[in-house]
Amino acid sequence: MSETATTRAGSTGRAIPLPARRLPLVPILLFGLLALLPVAVSLGLPSHWLTLVTRAMIFAIAALSLDLILGVGGLVSFGHAAFVGIGAYATGIMITEGLAETLLILPVVLAVCGVFALVTGYVSLRTRGVTFIMITLAFGQMVYFLAQALSAYGGDDGLTLYQRSTVLGFNAFGNRTGFFYVVLGVLLACYLLVRVIVASRFGRVLRAARENGTRVSVTGFQVSQVRLAAYVISGLIAGLSGFLLANQTEFVSPAFMSWPRSGELIFMVVLGGVGSLHGAIIGALAFLFAEDILAGWTEHWKVIFGPMIVLFVLFTRGGLVGLMRKLGIGRDD
Repeated sequence: MSETATTRAGSTGRAIPLPARRLPLVPILLFGLLALLPVAVSLGLPSHWLTLVTRAMIFAIAALSLDLILGVGGLVSFGHAAFVGIGAYATGIMITEGLAETLLILPVVLAVCGVFALVTGYVSLRTRGVTFIMITLAFGQMVYFLAQALSAYGGDDGLTLYQRSTVLGFNAFGNRTGFFYVVLGVLLACYLLVRVIVASRFGRVLRAARENGTRVSVTGFQVSQVRLAAYVISGLIAGLSGFLLANQTEFVSPAFMSWPRSGELIFMVVLGGVGSLHGAIIGALAFLFAEDILAGWTEHWKVIFGPMIVLFVLFTRGGLVGLMRKLGIGRDD
């Protein structure tokens, strides 16, 4: 992480100037290009790109939340899609029950995801390594089977929504372009929030604990509490992506929280570059676009897509962001 201070004391006691913090040009260009997409569609770009990129940005929010604990905290969660599914189901159930107001839905989504993250995180974070991965997977599958058992809300067939959330009574999510900019705004807000968290003292402790938790504990920091707080924040952001996903698809399904979906989120983070916040966004966009292109070629696209990802991870260190840096494009977050 780049130094944020302007000076540092040298061995002689004199202040040594530090290099100025570099502007994150890649994120600026990335968000700028995303903001111009509706204009490009109106000028002739395929219209389905708007829907595709909206979906990709929703998953980018989930991937960004995962990167907070995976890339910064070193915690490999294989049940992260559970938060997306919980957010989607909380939204779908409330809309089905006639409570479509966003100002009512969002607090419920965040509360449910926060409680689930707090309870499961407290248990999971008592372990490390493979055990942590398996426990998060178990919690994710528990929620998956719970959703299948909700026969009143579609069960295994999923739940179809016949309207989207409203904002103060207005159908703010009904317009495709308007919804695109809502998702873009949420993505930008989440990116800035996570960026501030990572750059803060809290983020530095979280990153240091990834390298050597015991040494950090000796200095007086409560590593377990820091990790749990990061896990809860990550779950809240992922739940927010579930709220947006339910509104875009107008359908919620247990598949939203299945372990393959958690694996896809990990692939997005790795594809973009673990630890790079804008890399998680780029990885999600690349993942969804590659999926869409291959699906247009053959119905057996997964047979091609899987080996492609494996080969890319094996031969490209640092993901797409690492590749861009080798080409002289972009710098660290």
